[in-house]
Amino acid sequence: MLPTSHHLPPRIKRIWGYSTLGSFVVGLVVTALLYWAHLGWHWANWLVIASAIVTLIEPIVEAGLIPYRYRFTRYQITPVAVEMQSGMVFKKRLAIPIARVQDVTLKAGPLLQWQKLTQVTVATAATSHTIEGLELTVAEQLREQIMQLAQEARHD
Repeated sequence: MLPTSHHLPPRIKRIWGYSTLGSFVVGLVVTALLYWAHLGWHWANWLVIASAIVTLIEPIVEAGLIPYRYRFTRYQITPVAVEMQSGMVFKKRLAIPIARVQDVTLKAGPLLQWQKLTQVTVATAATSHTIEGLELTVAEQLREQIMQLAQEARHD
């Protein structure tokens, strides 16, 4: 990535934290259901133990990695591509050619709306890629910039 790449707003870390909390709650429900199945139908006890271990470890690891996830997640718009970078150990660098962009969509669920953030999804004929959480004004400017560049690239 070039040095002019942009980080996501710091508030996205709070959203990732709540997502981790949601994963923990789902894990608790699954563990409770497995325990109930163990009592009622004599399912193997190791299923309950394995589920409990995963339920405890996975959110701790995920929450611990939030600062690193934030540090390595970036995006950049150039005249020729929408570039995205993510990943710590397994780095993923993606460049979507501007000429292939067909649609740019803004979307925000309840947590993103609460933090006044939105997702920007860049779609091509084959696939779509998302910039996870941007300020609404920045996202709208980004959408306009990408669509303008895409129209100009098609006319060339």
